[in-house]
Amino acid sequence: MSDLGTNIAKTSQPPTLGKDGTPASDVIWLGGDWTLETLGDADKLVTETLEAGSSATAVDLGRLTSLDTSGAWVIIRLMRGINLEQSAVQSIAPSYQTLFDAVWETNQVKPQATRPAGYLWSFAETTGRDVVEIYRDITILAHLMGGVIACLGAALLDPRKIRFTSIVHHIDQTGLKAVPIVAFMSFLVGAIVAQQGAFQLRKFGAEPFVIDLVGILVLRELGVLLTAIMVAGRSGSAFTAEIGSMRMREEIDAMRVMGLNVVEVLITPRVIALIIALPLLSMVANVSALAGGGMLAMALFRHHPRRLHQLAARGHRGQHLHGRCDQGPLHGTNYCAHFLLGRTAGRRQALSPLGRRTTASVVKSIFLMVLIDGVFAIFFGPSVGY
Repeated sequence: MSDLGTNIAKTSQPPTLGKDGTPASDVIWLGGDWTLETLGDADKLVTETLEAGSSATAVDLGRLTSLDTSGAWVIIRLMRGINLEQSAVQSIAPSYQTLFDAVWETNQVKPQATRPAGYLWSFAETTGRDVVEIYRDITILAHLMGGVIACLGAALLDPRKIRFTSIVHHIDQTGLKAVPIVAFMSFLVGAIVAQQGAFQLRKFGAEPFVIDLVGILVLRELGVLLTAIMVAGRSGSAFTAEIGSMRMREEIDAMRVMGLNVVEVLITPRVIALIIALPLLSMVANVSALAGGGMLAMALFRHHPRRLHQLAARGHRGQHLHGRCDQGPLHGTNYCAHFLLGRTAGRRQALSPLGRRTTASVVKSIFLMVLIDGVFAIFFGPSVGY
């Protein structure tokens, strides 16, 4: 047993480091064991060599008796400190060559890509990336809209493909359950518009026209726009998170393997539900906003309810409501942006977390809704007597 212990003790040799050659061509040689067991002594030798400012043209590893990953890291630290490349290694045993090369590649310091600094360069780079991102969104949105239209066309030929249960479920989620928040917010907005407008019209003795102000503003702009924005924040973001999480859990890939059309199963029912629900929610918002403005006018300015009804009927005649009644379905179709961003969120989860993509989908949808509202205001404004 004592002989075995002596043999084991002799197998571990302390690391050594020296230098041979002329000042013009110095070679640092390493000997002994450069392993985890001798890592402290090896690291001390390397630190002393670097602090002494030694220089060399090559490193001779022919005297090594043992080498592992830890020892290779210390040797590479020595070579980095004296600015030597991998080709400067000499006389390394073939059994250590593969290990040393692997550790060297792992410890390789990749140079940072240099680019011209300055505000103009950063601005141009950011603008270019934004343009590419917009192009990708438009491309995917067009592809997605084409898929929805194809599914609707196929459903007309074969009504059995219409998923009525899913459509009714999403109408309940996006329409019926959104009535309280839409009605309450619209009521408050109508009251605020009536209050601010009345105080300004009082200067000209035109307080009765506050009902015309509230009616035109709500029926033409605020009703459908506020409804679309609230649905975007409430239902659209939920759709994005839901479909994006399904993408990350590979549920969508499983549906494709099962032979199901993802657009037909997940997207088309939601689009149809929003096309149906948004006009109805817009009507709820219009009635609530008019009620809020009328109640505030009665409370603050003592307008009689019959007088309010006469003024509203005289000033509106349904033309302002007609000018925006077809904007709700278009906003419902616009929510395809949520689905497109929800689908890409799972695919690019390593670079873009789902939460960030959900936020982006809401912001982009609201932007598109405001843009659509502006287009409608331009084309329908002259036709209703602005």
